[in-house]
Amino acid sequence: MSPVTDLIESVRPLLPALIILVVAAILTLVVRQILKRLHGQRAESQYSRQLLTIGIVLIAIFALLLVLPLGDTVRGQLLGLLGILLSAMLALSSTTFIGNALAGLMLRVIRNFGPGDFIRVGDHFGRVSERGLFHTEIQTEDRDLITLPNLFLVSHPVRVMRSSGTLLSAVVSLGYDVAHSRAEAALLEAAQSAGLTDPFVSVLDLGDFAVQYRVAGLLTDVKEILSTRSRLRVMMLDSLHRASIEVVSPGFVNARMVKDTDRFIPPEARPDQQAAPSPKPESLVFDKAEQAESLEHLRKALTTLDESIETLEKEVKDATGAVKDARIEQVEALRTRREHLADVIKERESSMDA
Repeated sequence: MSPVTDLIESVRPLLPALIILVVAAILTLVVRQILKRLHGQRAESQYSRQLLTIGIVLIAIFALLLVLPLGDTVRGQLLGLLGILLSAMLALSSTTFIGNALAGLMLRVIRNFGPGDFIRVGDHFGRVSERGLFHTEIQTEDRDLITLPNLFLVSHPVRVMRSSGTLLSAVVSLGYDVAHSRAEAALLEAAQSAGLTDPFVSVLDLGDFAVQYRVAGLLTDVKEILSTRSRLRVMMLDSLHRASIEVVSPGFVNARMVKDTDRFIPPEARPDQQAAPSPKPESLVFDKAEQAESLEHLRKALTTLDESIETLEKEVKDATGAVKDARIEQVEALRTRREHLADVIKERESSMDA
């Protein structure tokens, strides 16, 4: 018998296993490409690709154990060992990547936040820039990116800032020589000047040396929280100074000889001395989160277009005459818009990956 024949005979028992490996690899690549083409880099597509890959690998392992030329005893022992390993992994899911995967599925079902939303969990605050099966990425106020395991998010309270608006507040301490009605009027004026709606003032504490006030109002455009937070404090200073109310610490000491009528309030700047408004920092700080939210809106618009096209195509089948021609024109127009939107989404995804 020739060496080639011997080689073929020795490899023949392993052919089923090789076929299973090749089929599993091809199936994984095909499924991932199809999902990527349909949904791009959406979180749902990432979940689907990762879950399907895990499922295909597990099925391939079981199939290999069944077709490999092993004795019944050895095959049974390997299958039992694999079952024990899977059980152990599930039992230890709270501290393994499986736990993060299960937590990612839980967050996907709950849908309590999405790309672009402001969240606070533990000591971390920022905008969601990416959601995956195992982790969630947020962009902080310093423009840094923090990767949080999904298991951490489901085991700690997550505070989500509502897109319809949030209460923005600031605290200031004023002396007992300031009537609360004057302080309240000045602080309400500051909140309105800062762009907050429905402002109100609360007295938080009557301290030994000062009264602590809190002014708050509704900020409807939560994307401007950083600039509005700073603007509110600036307006508080200006409003209190215009009302001749000193803002000094309880332990304020000045060694200069001053008159009783003197007030430690800077003179109001003339119009030609006023500084130009500083640029809003949100576009720089939360750039990736902003892109993620914009992409999410574009993908939702693409899904809406697909549904509209599908509905019109059904109407075309039942229509006749001029109505059918009009529906066909509408379908073509929507398809053109869909192609353009798909190109925009693909370009945005490429720019985010770069």
